[in-house]
Amino acid sequence: MKSPKIIFWNVDTQVDFMEPDGKLYVQGAEEIRPILGKITRFASDNNIRVVNTADYHLVNSAELSNSPDFVNTFPPHCMAETKGAMYISETDPERPLIIDWNQELMLDSRLDNPERFRNVLIRKDAFDVFAGNPYTERVLDIIQPDRIFVYGVTTNVCVDQAVTGLAERGKEVFVFSDAIKELPNIPLPFEKWKTLGVMMIPFNDVEKYMG
Repeated sequence: MKSPKIIFWNVDTQVDFMEPDGKLYVQGAEEIRPILGKITRFASDNNIRVVNTADYHLVNSAELSNSPDFVNTFPPHCMAETKGAMYISETDPERPLIIDWNQELMLDSRLDNPERFRNVLIRKDAFDVFAGNPYTERVLDIIQPDRIFVYGVTTNVCVDQAVTGLAERGKEVFVFSDAIKELPNIPLPFEKWKTLGVMMIPFNDVEKYMG
C-alpha cells in the first residue's frame, strides 16, 4: 500500500496572538510554545512539508474594528509589516515561499518540491485561509497532500476554519490536541470536527499516524 503524502499545517502562531503583550493575545498561548517548538524540529528533521498560514491585515480589513464584538470582529492585529505579524521563534518558518493574498502570483508544479520550498507561507486577510487568500486552493492542488496535521491558534476561529476547509476538501485531517489554544466566548468546534472525520491526537503520537 502506498504511504500517504503528509504535510503539517501551522495556523497563525504569530507574535500578536502568542505573546502576552500581543495585540490579540490568546490567554495561555505560552503553554503550547514548547510543543510548537518540538513540532517544528520534527518537521525539519523528517523533511516534512509545512504550510504556514498568517494573518496579514491592512487597515481596511473586514475583520478589524475599533469597536469589536470579539466574535466576528477584533481589534487591529497582525498588521502588515509589523512585529505582531511575525512568527514566534518556535515556529518561524525556514526560508519559506511567501504567498501574499494581495499580489498576483504564478504557481506551478515547482512548488511541489520540498527540497526547494519545504516551508510555504500563506498570508491571509480573513479568518478562513481559503477565503483570505485566493491562492490557497492552488497550493493544495499542487502539493496534493493526503494527510494533514494541523496546529496553532486559535482553536475556535482560524484553526477551525482551516480544519473544516481541509476536511471538506477530502483531506484526512489530524489536529494536535496539545498544540492548539482557543479564544473565550466562542463555541469550541470539537463535535463538528468529529462529524467531519477529524481526529485529535497528542503530538507525541504523531508517528503512529504517519504510515
